[in-house]
Amino acid sequence: MPGTSGSEGDEPGPQWTGRVARPGRKPVRPEPAAGPVAALAYRLWELKAEAGDPSFAEMSTRMGAAASKSSLAAAARGLVLPTWETTWEFVRVLAVDRLGQDTEEARREWRAHWERAASAAVLSETAEGHADPLLDETRTGHIETGVRMAEHPERRARRPLARRAAMIAAVAIAAGAALFTWLAPLSGKNKPTAQATPARAATPYDDSAFEQDVTHPDGTVVKTGTEFTKIWRIRNTGTVPWRGRYLTRLNDTPCRAPKRVEIRAVQPGEPVDIAVRVRASDSPGRCKIYWKMTDGTGTQLLSTKRPIFLDVVVG
Repeated sequence: MPGTSGSEGDEPGPQWTGRVARPGRKPVRPEPAAGPVAALAYRLWELKAEAGDPSFAEMSTRMGAAASKSSLAAAARGLVLPTWETTWEFVRVLAVDRLGQDTEEARREWRAHWERAASAAVLSETAEGHADPLLDETRTGHIETGVRMAEHPERRARRPLARRAAMIAAVAIAAGAALFTWLAPLSGKNKPTAQATPARAATPYDDSAFEQDVTHPDGTVVKTGTEFTKIWRIRNTGTVPWRGRYLTRLNDTPCRAPKRVEIRAVQPGEPVDIAVRVRASDSPGRCKIYWKMTDGTGTQLLSTKRPIFLDVVVG
């Protein structure tokens, strides 16, 4: 359940709890059901909001992203598939530098997101007659510089027609499966395609996304000995319904909280608010409590996710 207080795994780095309103036109998030590129951009927007919603200018200057403000903005707009380098710089400064996620885990996770979008985009553009999958290896992940093979016609001439036909068929089949897998959990609609394809046999998977602290964001000051309710909002971003699940506490602190709280049934694509009643300690200090999603037996779920946590100051 990724987020400032809603991600899972090792303890996150410095927390950023407030958002500063910025002048100008409010940006519009892409609709994830609009296509694989828009779906990737939607995930980037979620990460940006999770990291405190810094501006693209701030990301490319003070935060040190090796990509321009315009490139970062274009990646989040969802109209054109960004290069892997731009996508990784977008992710690195937010997920790794700001949220404290493990570098290699973040790289593997987002590389998989990017490759699924690239493969699905190949099928989408080929079907519309806009692209030749063999001429845009950037979309398949083999070339990461953004240079299209269409700029080298002599390489095309050397390809036997039979080999090209076989490769186009293979790319189309793989991209079809990737398109279904990518869009189904984000749109919440598993509508069958017009033609039967192997994509219908996509393996179900479990995933979640942190959306916000509904109450008591990180750094909130609470009075000694008082009771309060912490509420997080998370979303089921996988294809598996959540039933019989709990948040189970992982550590003990001077603040008192239940060992576990039940999570109501949640369908794919649906958000859920999870509330925990907490009693502040009788002495001033910091209170940081971690919870992890488990089943009824206490077995931890979503093992690659970081725990969600409460982080308040008792005074």
